[in-house]
Amino acid sequence: MEDWFKQFVILWSVIDPIGTIPVFLAATASFTQPALARKVALKAVLIAAAVLLFFVVAGEYLLDEMGIPLEAFQIAGGLVLFLFALTMIFGESKPDEEMGMIEKGLHSAVYPLAIPSIASPGAMMAAVLLTDNNRFSVMHQAITTGVMLSVLLITFILMLLATHIQKIIGVAGASVISRVMGLILAAVAVNSVLTGVELYFGLETAVSSNPVLGS
Repeated sequence: MEDWFKQFVILWSVIDPIGTIPVFLAATASFTQPALARKVALKAVLIAAAVLLFFVVAGEYLLDEMGIPLEAFQIAGGLVLFLFALTMIFGESKPDEEMGMIEKGLHSAVYPLAIPSIASPGAMMAAVLLTDNNRFSVMHQAITTGVMLSVLLITFILMLLATHIQKIIGVAGASVISRVMGLILAAVAVNSVLTGVELYFGLETAVSSNPVLGS
């Protein structure tokens, strides 16, 4: 249960459903029919789910084909997640940045709603790291995928309730929540790097100390 909760927190942080609300409202501000806004929300979530499921299924195989050890990817992924977290904390907040994309005329459920608002680079990285074939069983990976899909479902529901939520928390509230999640994500990213370093050097030590493997 503790692992599932940890995965939920990580996936919630990188997908950031609350931060998607102002982006969705800005993208659908010109719609006069609520049904059109609902279609945009559904399309955005489905596209994001397809992208993330691709990384769950094929991400590690792509690494294997390129000869990249998962420990190296975990370290690199942790660093990327850390930089992503820093942009959430110190840079423009997710709502501000992605609403700027919309203001430039990019009105689409695909961009910036599905990518990069929901299926962010951090979410893609987390999808691979949390479904590592060497560390997690098929059942564990299936549970992680279910947790990810549940976060996407919550994202969809929040977009449907976006107008009411916006009245309660406002853009400033969404920005604050986004920065807090960035801080949590930074801690998760540092832990990922430390774990990757530990696994890498543990593997190197085992190889060098084994007369067969070290020859």
